[in-house]
Amino acid sequence: MKRVLSIILGGGAGTRLYPLTKLRAKPAVPLAGKYRLIDIPVSNCINSDILKIYVLTQFNSASLNRHIARAYNFSGFTEGFVEVLAAQQTASDPSWFQGTADAVRKYLWLLEEWDIDEYLILSGDHLYRMDYRLFVQRHRETNADITISVLPIDEKRASDFGLMKIDASGRVVDFSEKPKGDALKRMQVDTTKLGLTPEQAQKSPYIASMGIYLFKKEVLSKLLNEAPHRTDFGKEIIPAAAGDYNVQAYLFNGYWEDIGTMESFYEANLALTKQPQPPFSFYDEQAPIYTRARYLPPTKLLDSHVTESIIGEGCIVKECRIAHSVLGVRTRIESGCTIEDSLIMGSDYYQPSAERQVMVNTGKVPIGIGPNSVIRRAIIDKNARIGRNVQIINKDHVEEANREEKGFYIRSGIVVVLKNATIADGTVI
Repeated sequence: MKRVLSIILGGGAGTRLYPLTKLRAKPAVPLAGKYRLIDIPVSNCINSDILKIYVLTQFNSASLNRHIARAYNFSGFTEGFVEVLAAQQTASDPSWFQGTADAVRKYLWLLEEWDIDEYLILSGDHLYRMDYRLFVQRHRETNADITISVLPIDEKRASDFGLMKIDASGRVVDFSEKPKGDALKRMQVDTTKLGLTPEQAQKSPYIASMGIYLFKKEVLSKLLNEAPHRTDFGKEIIPAAAGDYNVQAYLFNGYWEDIGTMESFYEANLALTKQPQPPFSFYDEQAPIYTRARYLPPTKLLDSHVTESIIGEGCIVKECRIAHSVLGVRTRIESGCTIEDSLIMGSDYYQPSAERQVMVNTGKVPIGIGPNSVIRRAIIDKNARIGRNVQIINKDHVEEANREEKGFYIRSGIVVVLKNATIADGTVI
């Protein structure tokens, strides 16, 4: 694995996760109470002994840079590193990243300096646990130029992904990015070739790309240099390479979720609370998910009723009811509150008790959830101030709304309160 260099693509402006990406890059969006999205691919790399890791970003990368600097410091006795490469303008190329392939192309001069055999290209907004050693092993055994990690998928979700056809040896013979209509039907395959049972194959008749690629070093350099107009891996580079290169498919049969949309992000977080066995678990000692160590005090629960929930460290929860929810670090919930089916991201710091009391006495709203408030099916971003007797319940069942001036958005029926927003006492959303 010392011969593999990992490149994690931080994604574009993150419009599908806006407003969570208003002040941060997509890989820096908080996850599961204490992690960030970037922790997933970085931890998978570390657990697979791949310790040379670059993260390519373009938008709002300050908090991502800070998180990576604090979380991932390898020993000076190894070659290991996790570094952010932000988009930059140069005299020879004044443009920003135009796509996934273009982002890698612009830093090819730096990547090629490493004495390695393969580039592992990953996405920064997927939730999964994968041993890349098996992926690399398959790539080398088949002498592939490119290997794509794939999973069988049903018709309902198929048009959201790059789909492919493979021959008996696992070689990709056709690739189509997000096909629709007749083009989608044409990509149907017999997925029993991948080892699925006939029943499973009937439910999942498509092979979808997970956006995880392994390239031979010289092949990636050639593909990027000979076609500078091709800016995206899924749409252009991979389809063009399928005819001339040995492109192999590697079947991944574990849990994998693309959490690039607000609805999928919300559902993936709340799925972690499921009993008895959530689809993805952070409790695997053999392959832990790493993040920044914060040294926070333990959570304090005062006469509260909590069911099917995850509560991060450093929280203070008083006389309230919490059901099927995720509470992030330093969350503070006052007495009489009801929190259901919600993701509370917590806060970046504690407000001293004296300061909070002064704010309450002067009619201002301190950080946290104020007394007797009700929150259902919502995402409350960090450092939000929710006043007393507030109801965030989407009472009119609105699907989409932009109320930035009032401190919230509604996406797919989910109320999203902005980072640092204040929701005044008595407000009903």
